Amino acid sequence: MDNKQWLEYYVRSVIALAAVVLGLCVATMSFAQLDLWFFLLAAVTIFLSARVEIQIPHSGGGHITVSDTFIFLTMLLYGGGPATVLAAAESAYSSFRFNIRMKEVVFNSAQMLTSTFLTAKVMSLIFGPPEALPRSGNLGVFLSAICIMAVVQYLANSWLAAVYTAFKRGQGVAQTWSRYYLWSSITHLAGASAAGLISRVVVRFGFSYVLLTAPIIVIVYLTYRTYLKSVETSAAQAEQAERERMREHYAQMEKLSALGELASGVAHNFNNTLTGILARAQLMLDAKDMKDVRRGLRIIIQTAEDGAKTVKRIQDFARQRRDQDFVRIDVDQLMLEVAEITRPRWKDHAEAANVHIRLVRQIGSNSVIMGDAGELREVLVNMVFNAVDAMPDGGTLTLSTQDAGEEVVMTVADTGTGMTEEVRSRIFDPFFTTKGKAGMGLGLSVSYGIIRRHEGSVEVESEVGRGTTFRMTFPAVGESDTQRINDTGPLLAARADGTLRILVVDDEDYVRELLADILEREGCEVSLAGEGREALRLFDSAAYDAVFTDVGLPGMSGWEVARAVRERDEQVALAVITGWGDTVTPEEQSEAQADWIVPKPFTVERIAGLVGEISARKAAAHHAVG
Repeated sequence: MDNKQWLEYYVRSVIALAAVVLGLCVATMSFAQLDLWFFLLAAVTIFLSARVEIQIPHSGGGHITVSDTFIFLTMLLYGGGPATVLAAAESAYSSFRFNIRMKEVVFNSAQMLTSTFLTAKVMSLIFGPPEALPRSGNLGVFLSAICIMAVVQYLANSWLAAVYTAFKRGQGVAQTWSRYYLWSSITHLAGASAAGLISRVVVRFGFSYVLLTAPIIVIVYLTYRTYLKSVETSAAQAEQAERERMREHYAQMEKLSALGELASGVAHNFNNTLTGILARAQLMLDAKDMKDVRRGLRIIIQTAEDGAKTVKRIQDFARQRRDQDFVRIDVDQLMLEVAEITRPRWKDHAEAANVHIRLVRQIGSNSVIMGDAGELREVLVNMVFNAVDAMPDGGTLTLSTQDAGEEVVMTVADTGTGMTEEVRSRIFDPFFTTKGKAGMGLGLSVSYGIIRRHEGSVEVESEVGRGTTFRMTFPAVGESDTQRINDTGPLLAARADGTLRILVVDDEDYVRELLADILEREGCEVSLAGEGREALRLFDSAAYDAVFTDVGLPGMSGWEVARAVRERDEQVALAVITGWGDTVTPEEQSEAQADWIVPKPFTVERIAGLVGEISARKAAAHHAVG
């Protein structure tokens, strides 16, 4: 059974038990002993004491009253039966006052009736009739009875309530009891003590002296209120500390998640880097001309430096702030770094999934701000990731910087799905997310705090179906003397004479050039293309024996290039060279009809071996024709 079914079964069981108990009490109760004072006490208990209430902290509207004091007093003066019936009546009236549903009214009454009956029975078994205790001359026995009465009533009542709350909220019973009911033990002890004192006064001096004990009731009430206020304050402080701890925990998880995605893309970039170093070094071993050796060494050095820069970018993003003073930050350089840090997400990951995102960099500020570069990178990376998520079918990602008087504006814009006005108004709320279980709803909340810490502001413009723009404004403190980095277009190497004609398609300059050097050394004629459409134009303009293509290409993916090539020529040799080799499935290879999947980093021997296989295939085809 689920929690709802268990709850229904539990409620019915307690109500049924209470009905039996009520019948037993009425059958065995001596109505002759119920005098006018009893009915006056009952009226005060039901109609007055229930109004002296204090709200239970974090119980969803639960209350506690001083009526327990009068129920204990009734038990000590008139016995367990009258006290049990009075407890049921008082609970039902209190529940009605708090607008509780009828089913819960009946259950609350049954719960109070059952716990009071159990308390009276335990008292009778240990000490005899409870109503005889106030007349006892043994003060030690009387005080022991008062303590036991409070403990039994507390345990029975609180556990009956805890089981109900646990089923209702889907929590553990022990956890529910300790969180919502453990604190109420002192209130039962205070009520029992007050009842014990009043009962001794009544027995000795008569009911008319009960008015003299009114200050005791006031003290009990103030004890309840002060204690509950203290509990509520402590609980609020604990919850605030827990919320802050959870906020920091989830914020760190958000950052680790982003680092995981970056690391995955960095693995792809490093495969390219290692390819450039490994294969280039192998070529240099066979070089006879020192000019070729020096050229190879320069390429290796440049490739290694590029790899070091990649490591530094990830370290900059992962670095934890040490509460250092703000330093001067070149916003143009910062935006360019963010573009490179996030390249694996908006380029490599996206293109591997056949999603094409065009990056537009409009770097035009040349200003400096004061801040923590690591924190601001975290903000911008988070916004870029959100922009990529908002463009599942591709689009344009724009990163821009510009001066606006004495301020500098940094903008992250996309042409994605956009947001409704309701979503836009809540994006900076903690734990608000539109990503379901894939998001924690803290990325933008943390980002907002960082922006405010840098004395900045952020504006969000969004339209459903048109995209979103985040515009951050910071106070400028001067101009940068850093030379701006310009984008470089794809480099096309010249062709050389050779037996085989091979088309190489890769958007990384040094990978294209490396493949060209290896293939030309093997006597091949090589054509180079930096993206898919250019490759198809070259393929349509000449006859090729083989095509070597990368998977992650701008405009169209390597798989699309492979399929387009295969549609044009079923016999051409086709090799897919990729940094995602371990994730390429046999289905993808079969669909593209690729002859070889070559993971990066590759070796000179591997590429030379492919040339040998292509030559052998071509020779066999000529022999078959002949």
